[in-house]
Amino acid sequence: MQRPDWAPETIDIERPSVARMYDYYLGGSHNFAADRAAARAMVEAVPEAPLMAQANRAFLRRAVQYLAQAGVRQFLDIGSGIPTVGNVHEIAQRIDPESRVVYVDVDPVAVAHSQEILAGNEHTAALQEDLRNPEAILAHPEVTRLLDFTRPVAVMIVAVLHFIPDADRPEEILRTLRAALAPGSHLVLSQASEEGRDGTGERAEAERVYRRTDSQLWIRSRAELTALFDGFELVDPGVVWVPQWRPDSPDQAENAERAVFMGGVGRLGG
Repeated sequence: MQRPDWAPETIDIERPSVARMYDYYLGGSHNFAADRAAARAMVEAVPEAPLMAQANRAFLRRAVQYLAQAGVRQFLDIGSGIPTVGNVHEIAQRIDPESRVVYVDVDPVAVAHSQEILAGNEHTAALQEDLRNPEAILAHPEVTRLLDFTRPVAVMIVAVLHFIPDADRPEEILRTLRAALAPGSHLVLSQASEEGRDGTGERAEAERVYRRTDSQLWIRSRAELTALFDGFELVDPGVVWVPQWRPDSPDQAENAERAVFMGGVGRLGG
């Protein structure tokens, strides 16, 4: 397989990446044949896969709009993926051009492309790090340069937690991030869920597909996702299917469980 100019030499283009599969679901072009094959296998197993990605992206947009309109001007987007239309900085800086955004992803393609897009935008940065290393993220020079943790920060962890198994102690990861935040900060979470769905066969097939990638699936219930907001006060309507979270119009929330992702926004009081 020929390596395109934008692909770092260090990555294995023969092994699917969840970030590049997600890019494919969203209609992006920064993916390889292995990513497309795995994504098509996922669509065959779970036909709603592209809808899931699109609904989750729409949830991110609405959450950022809500936060920016509430006065939040700093965003830490962990697991940000490969940039597509409607990135956090585009939404936030449309409301206030001074908004600051740091993107974090473990995938080098996502980071390299983000850095290319952000060149010249002095209020943004993109860095390579793993959500499982929250201390390293918080101490990174680009994070400390751009974000003032004495003021509210919105931490976005959108469509990432289903790749973090319980063995990696996601509650401790979030506790570390929460400890760094000032009152008035927010946490935005979403992840795949089977709540109320009869998807045993779909889940088994999806897990088989993702075993070919650099990450595996870890599905959680509404109660399990809600528990990860420990220390935060959930913003209405709480943890719901992502199309139900403050939809632009009522019809957008119909058949919301087809989106497979559940999500919510929490506020840190004090």
